Amino acid sequence: MNSLQANILELVIQTSTNLPSDVREVISKAALLEKQGSRSGQAMSIINKNIDMACNSELPICQDTGMPTFFIHCPVATNQIEMKNAIHWAINEATRLGKLRPNSVDSITGRNSGNNLGAGSPVVHFEQWENDEIEILLLLKGGGCENKNIQYSVPCELEGIGRANRDLDGVHKCILHAVYQAQGQGCSAGILGVCVGGDRTSGYNHAKEQLLRSMNDTNPIPELAKLESTIMEEANKLGIGTMGFGGNVTLLGCKIGALNRLPACFFVSVAYNCWAYRRMGVKMDPNTFEIREWIFRESKPNSMVRPDERILTGTEIHLTTPLSEEQVRKLKVGDVVSISGPMHTGRDALHKYLTSHDSPVDLAGAALYHCGPVMVKDENGKWHVNAAGPTTSIREEPYQADILKKFGIRVVIGKGGMGAKTLKALQDVGAIYLNAIGGAAQFYAQSIPDVIGVDFLEEFGVPEAMWHLQAKDFIAVVTMDSHGNSLHKDIEDSSLHELEKIAG
Repeated sequence: MNSLQANILELVIQTSTNLPSDVREVISKAALLEKQGSRSGQAMSIINKNIDMACNSELPICQDTGMPTFFIHCPVATNQIEMKNAIHWAINEATRLGKLRPNSVDSITGRNSGNNLGAGSPVVHFEQWENDEIEILLLLKGGGCENKNIQYSVPCELEGIGRANRDLDGVHKCILHAVYQAQGQGCSAGILGVCVGGDRTSGYNHAKEQLLRSMNDTNPIPELAKLESTIMEEANKLGIGTMGFGGNVTLLGCKIGALNRLPACFFVSVAYNCWAYRRMGVKMDPNTFEIREWIFRESKPNSMVRPDERILTGTEIHLTTPLSEEQVRKLKVGDVVSISGPMHTGRDALHKYLTSHDSPVDLAGAALYHCGPVMVKDENGKWHVNAAGPTTSIREEPYQADILKKFGIRVVIGKGGMGAKTLKALQDVGAIYLNAIGGAAQFYAQSIPDVIGVDFLEEFGVPEAMWHLQAKDFIAVVTMDSHGNSLHKDIEDSSLHELEKIAG
């Protein structure tokens, strides 16, 4: 391993496990704004504990380590082929070590490469400059928040807001709508990178580049600086809150840039990032590749602020799987539960499979966890959980109701909630939906002390395989119950009302 490889590997590991200092500061302040003892307050305490756990153990903050995206500035004489080869080596090694989840999937065959390498992955952007140093910035942006990116072509009509025109007022409306449409599915509280103008491709790329800015900087363009401030104030009046549970903190940051556009086009591109805002960088000597300076990293980060240190209040309802319909019917929206016993993971590939095949295990009364964990195997061939937070559940909406009815599942665990079809099925069969805290991969990994087995590992890859886990005191909130109630629908309706008020 040469110096370039070693230092890029260290950058990848630090980005995945050590939340940047400026993000830590903003989240610590946000934790003080949520009401102690509330659902959002508890969620924020879990988030902050998870940040410290990940840093102390040098394990992934969130199990979805995203599509590694590198932004590199280098002198003219730098060998970019050598750098790209070193990046590929480091990504492969970080994946082998369990610091990254294998996320690269062939779009034609559906096969997971297993090492995060493949056509177009990782993403590497090179740009030459005249400085006598190499700057590498790495962004790890997970699929849940990537799915909440949105691009507007104005003029357009927006729900709750009305017409957005081709001016800064129209841009303002688009950005507010972007926050509203994300709800809790992008693991709020979130951060926005925005591009005004450009074309469809350059707009999204420039929006992501805004996420490389410091959380506490000031936009050099006065009009955009004012707009960033206004968006922050108004977005946090929507009442979406942490995880979409309702509350005071919906947005942690908003960074806006602008590009020239064609006369016929006016795009507003929004890159939504979750609270697990993983981006870090280094400045290197161009000859020796030694690190001169870290960007966004402190050698000894301060511990996060956790106003509600207890996290558990003693009022949690303890459940052991498998569950009966009678047990589930007693639960209601807002209940905090602690689950122990067998739990099975299932994501997109498994849901599609189960609609037309039998399950390899009995799912009657079971808990199905929307999760793509980071797994490592020890020298004895035993699997262990490195990270295991929830994935966004709405992707499974086309399948979930059918699977609930077919197999008699009693508990679905994920984040961000599900739709009307699933809500009706929960009511019909006697099941509940639990919202775990998105991104809290280390907090939940400690609640999974054993791996019982795995199915479809070769066929689907690590994230999509059906992992059979033994849970102990796994904490989540009932947000959709068996009586037709949905906290997610309630928050969506109330935030739409607030949006309409702000739009005036």
